[in-house]
Amino acid sequence: MFTRRTLLLSAATLPFGAVARADTLSAQDKADIARVETYLDGLKSLKARFTQVAQNGSISEGTAWLERPGRMRFQYNPPSPFLLIAAHGVLTFNDSSLQQTSNISLGRTPLGILLADKVDLNGAVTVTGVQRFPGQLQVTLIRTETPGDGSLTLIFADPPLTLRQWTVVDAQRRETHVTLYNAKTGGSFDPQLFEQISPPAAKAG
Repeated sequence: MFTRRTLLLSAATLPFGAVARADTLSAQDKADIARVETYLDGLKSLKARFTQVAQNGSISEGTAWLERPGRMRFQYNPPSPFLLIAAHGVLTFNDSSLQQTSNISLGRTPLGILLADKVDLNGAVTVTGVQRFPGQLQVTLIRTETPGDGSLTLIFADPPLTLRQWTVVDAQRRETHVTLYNAKTGGSFDPQLFEQISPPAAKAG
């Protein structure tokens, strides 16, 4: 099991195992979901600083790279020993303090929804909640066939629609909140960012 691996992406509005019916969504909900789908599908790459708050209240910071489809790196600032990489359909979590590396299929994580080749918030993905606040839109997602794998809530500034935060609720109902700042979109990254499974210091020597 990962101890802190599900670090990315407010809790689901429906209990795990429940699936929202399409007819419970309002016309405004459907319009906002379509906007989110279009925005995410156009988000090909992103680099940002992040702050992460784990279930136990611990706070970590670092730099995140996201490159769709399927690639992501969360590099934590020292003294945190963690490194999280998604690539080749696998989510890899490295803890250099324990010299341990764990892997899980990206398709079994809520984060895989965000990293999909084409973001489609219908069918394989179910929207379980849409919430609006002044200047903010929140959309909660689950995998339709495996809701027990967890949920992902994406939090956008709006308008204009801009991804700012997300919360992951994993299969054990543990929540991890991530806030992005100083984000830059577009461009490409060195492929090696997504191949290295341990920090340079841990590999030296």
